[in-house]
Amino acid sequence: MIMKAAIYHLPVVVRCRILPFTAFYSSRRNLSSTPKDSTTVYRGTFFEQRSLSILEKHLSMTLTRVGGKEDGGVDLIGWWWIPTVDSNVEEAVDFSAWKRVRVVAQCKAEKKKVAPKYVRELEGVVYRQMYQSSQELNTLDVVNKPTIVALFISESPFSKSALLRAMSSTVPFLLVYIPPLPTNGESDSSSGGIGTVVWNPALGGTTGLLQGRMEVRWTRSTTSGTDFPTMWYAGQLVPSLKPGV
Repeated sequence: MIMKAAIYHLPVVVRCRILPFTAFYSSRRNLSSTPKDSTTVYRGTFFEQRSLSILEKHLSMTLTRVGGKEDGGVDLIGWWWIPTVDSNVEEAVDFSAWKRVRVVAQCKAEKKKVAPKYVRELEGVVYRQMYQSSQELNTLDVVNKPTIVALFISESPFSKSALLRAMSSTVPFLLVYIPPLPTNGESDSSSGGIGTVVWNPALGGTTGLLQGRMEVRWTRSTTSGTDFPTMWYAGQLVPSLKPGV
């Protein structure tokens, strides 16, 4: 007689938890190259999270990831808290001396240099957002139209033509190049060069949103060894603060 073994199907319970970016960042630095790492979705999502973390920590932004097929060309959206241009640095630390400006951002985690077509696409996104905001406020007045800053964050450098396109735009543009993280056995300097941050005249010029009173720099910390974008006012570092929303 042939004996048949009984087969029992037991339920499997899988529990997941979402890691904060700091934990995600640490685990990413220790990953070796795998097929998952090289996928467009994984790389793009990681870069969006990394960009959000850097900008919130060092440039006084409060951002939210949008993502999805219906994102309207926006990866991050939120507010940028900046000191009022008629204040000095001491007053800028006071919450009452800060103002917030709407920002919409696109993140590109590509190896090739950023082409001007991406700048044009973000311009279109901003114009659409401005029109929608004007409709909500029931105003088409040019003077009172909502101000939106276009924030383009890239893991690769910007091409010369992309920079020229942004510099000539009437849309306030902030361009940030964040080099990729070093992989195992690779130094920070060899991973992707030095990051850069630059804005166009419509944002940082004397007739722009910030009236030429501020500047942005790419700064390297001598204590932590990390580098990041910073904003300066009257030759002094603007503290990264986010007043109560």
